Amino acid sequence: MDSEPPIERTARRGASGSAGAAAPGEAGQPADLASSPFRADRDRISSSAFFARLGGVTQVVSPSGSGLLLHNRLTHSLKVAQVARAIAESLLEDSDSRAVLERLGGCDLDVVEGAGLAHDLGHPPFGHLGERVLDRVARQRFGIADGFEGNAQTFRIVSSVDVRGGGGDGLDLTAATRAALLKYPWTRLSRPEPHPSGWPVPPRGASEPEDAPGTGASKFSCYGTELDDMLDCRAPFAGRLRQWQQTVEASIMDTADDIAYAIHDLEDFHRVGILQHATVSTELTEWLGRSAELAALDDGVVERGIERPGYSLESLRRRLHAKDSWIADDEAFVNAVKKVQADLVTKLLEQPFDRSKQAEQAVAAFSGTWTRRLVRGVRVEEEPTVRSGHVLLETEQWHEVQILKFVHRRFVLQRPDLALHQRGQDRLVSKLVQALDEWLIDRSESARLPHRLRDLFEHAVGQFERMRRQDPELLAPSGGSHGPPDREELERMARGRAVIDFVASLTDEQAAALLESLSGRTTQLWSDTFVL
Repeated sequence: MDSEPPIERTARRGASGSAGAAAPGEAGQPADLASSPFRADRDRISSSAFFARLGGVTQVVSPSGSGLLLHNRLTHSLKVAQVARAIAESLLEDSDSRAVLERLGGCDLDVVEGAGLAHDLGHPPFGHLGERVLDRVARQRFGIADGFEGNAQTFRIVSSVDVRGGGGDGLDLTAATRAALLKYPWTRLSRPEPHPSGWPVPPRGASEPEDAPGTGASKFSCYGTELDDMLDCRAPFAGRLRQWQQTVEASIMDTADDIAYAIHDLEDFHRVGILQHATVSTELTEWLGRSAELAALDDGVVERGIERPGYSLESLRRRLHAKDSWIADDEAFVNAVKKVQADLVTKLLEQPFDRSKQAEQAVAAFSGTWTRRLVRGVRVEEEPTVRSGHVLLETEQWHEVQILKFVHRRFVLQRPDLALHQRGQDRLVSKLVQALDEWLIDRSESARLPHRLRDLFEHAVGQFERMRRQDPELLAPSGGSHGPPDREELERMARGRAVIDFVASLTDEQAAALLESLSGRTTQLWSDTFVL
């Protein structure tokens, strides 16, 4: 952009809890090499140990034993940042789109790229399985109403858990960059009010999970411990955005994440032979050949026949109409299925990946062609539906992403062998949390705790004590009738948050090795030197 962003967007929130503004053109800290505050944000994120750690966290499948270079959370984040910057550049090149972006609070390329780099900092070991386990133990074992959520953990890291030096907590990022990380700018249960999880048509991610009613939003980007920071970084956008709406830069990052997820994971599954041409082709071909017949069936018949070819895709079509009637379109759905059939099934999956030059070129062509197509299909909307951000895909490309994600979910995530693998990971994470909690409880061992775990516990105690004084409602589960937690309950919650912070900062291999050490199954010394 030619003009400087509004000065409020450069405000930082230091360790004292007060916001200070860096003048335009100044990074804000003597150690920063960048000349602008937003570029300094991007550099702080890419220099963070939490960012480097993502190289040891698997995306969905582990490359172990395959000898193949597959995506991990680090390479995924790099690609999200790349796609996000390309989207922003494309929108800023158009004068009409640029004017809308200005009215909505501005769009800076470095903010968009920084958000893409940072969006998965809170992702725990073992992918979304680890996220579900940590949420369960946080709520059930420790009584933490917020539980655990990867997006909220990301915001917690940049706000208070990472250490940038100079005695400060968090990375001390500008308001714009912190706000760009808020995919779901609400807490799990109480803010904003009325809480969007109870709306007749909730924002995407705000509805309660079907298997856990009464627990609040299924997706959220802020714990109660960082609520003040969320309100602080959102303040510059007051009057321009609704209280539940993403900033433009957050919306671009969110769209880029969808694009990268839809394309690059499929690359990996093809490389390791998980995506089979016959099964994917049969599903898509059967639905295309019987779409009218399947559309006439009752919902119950479709769900009972979900394992039959074509029925899963028909179920998806119905869910899109039920949840996103504002954009769901049957003609676009049919065209999207045909497009994926032609490009993914016929051009890519028809030939098994054999590491040959031809196979590598086919993967590169698929990825490059689809990324360009989807980036070019992005537009900005000044008054979007409650189910969408300000930056969104055109109808045609939106449906194509839904079909690509369906292939991922149906033929990878629902595989029985993956479920077997994940049950073992569930047990590993659960036992690791229990072992670390028992270590924290053992007062005789307090001097021998890992230094980082002790620091995290003291940090969590201070945060929960402040919440009990200032806003005890944030500590109570939904519908809780008793008053503020007593000292014992508060300490239990602080132990839980500290242990979960600690576990969430491990790589997959570190988590497995630490449990081995704590269980006495190895004589090798385990060091917390590399724990964040």
